[in-house]
Amino acid sequence: MKIGIVGATGAVGRQMIKSLEERKIDVSELRLFASPRSLGTKINCFGEDVGVQVVEDGCFKGLDYVLGAVEADLSEKYAADIVKSGAVFVDNSKAFRMDPNVPLVVPEINGEDAKHNNGIISNPNCSTIITCMAVYPIAKLSPIKKMIASTYQAVSGAGMHGITELEEEIAALAEGRDFTPKTFTKQIAYNCIPLISSLTENGYSGEEMKMQNEGRKIMHLPDLNVTCTCVRVPVFRSHAISVSLQCEDPLTLDEVFNAYKDFPGVKLTEDGFPTPLETSDQDTVFVGRIRKDLVFDGGVALWCCGDQIRKGAASNAVQIIEYLTK
Repeated sequence: MKIGIVGATGAVGRQMIKSLEERKIDVSELRLFASPRSLGTKINCFGEDVGVQVVEDGCFKGLDYVLGAVEADLSEKYAADIVKSGAVFVDNSKAFRMDPNVPLVVPEINGEDAKHNNGIISNPNCSTIITCMAVYPIAKLSPIKKMIASTYQAVSGAGMHGITELEEEIAALAEGRDFTPKTFTKQIAYNCIPLISSLTENGYSGEEMKMQNEGRKIMHLPDLNVTCTCVRVPVFRSHAISVSLQCEDPLTLDEVFNAYKDFPGVKLTEDGFPTPLETSDQDTVFVGRIRKDLVFDGGVALWCCGDQIRKGAASNAVQIIEYLTK
């Protein structure tokens, strides 16, 4: 296959390269695209140094797939040219996620949806992917009606600037220097910020509404109702999510535990207490703290963690290509 990556020099773009290598995707040609300031940068891919290009007319011609690791405005700008070139665009931005003509895919859950594309496939939001992976084995037993979720999201979810800001704040505080936050609205070091992205008219942030809106589309649950609170925490990598849910039918804990036995990409931890550090730099979503919910009749509560750069973004996109080509 001939594959292109737009945004190849960023954290997600570089992880896409690594995921292509790890999953042994048969790549005969790899084209890397980034902003003009990265022009000529060399990145080692499959044992060879590949030069970074800028997007220009005709640059996508001949490619089979293009992975997008750029912001929504750039995805919208490039999408038409990618599709016109004959390639399938697997986009990690929010640009096309809620477009009814664009499949929103987590391969382990709704991989078949990817086959019904018009040249664009969307990668879901990172915390949505991790949460859906954790709860879908339960949804297969009985459709989920209601869910309450609180996400604890690592600073790398805001890109390299988030990591840098946390590091610099910690250093400044240790030295007694003043520090003015730029990436986050308030100090993130030794703190939690209960707001990610801007608020909408209903008082929930755009990030929080993704859990309901994208979750409905991915799990084919149009009536799913979700209350979500998204919190930025001073963790470098991997998101954690607390979930309480209610299905159409009451479930026993034995049924819930058994649901995870053969579900790919999810692991029940032996001690029941997965943490972000344990899940960093891998694609598996860890689940623990499974117990009866004390509010929802017949409901279930759980805790999950997953690497938002890998399964929450880059690896999921590569898995979509893998699913389509098998």
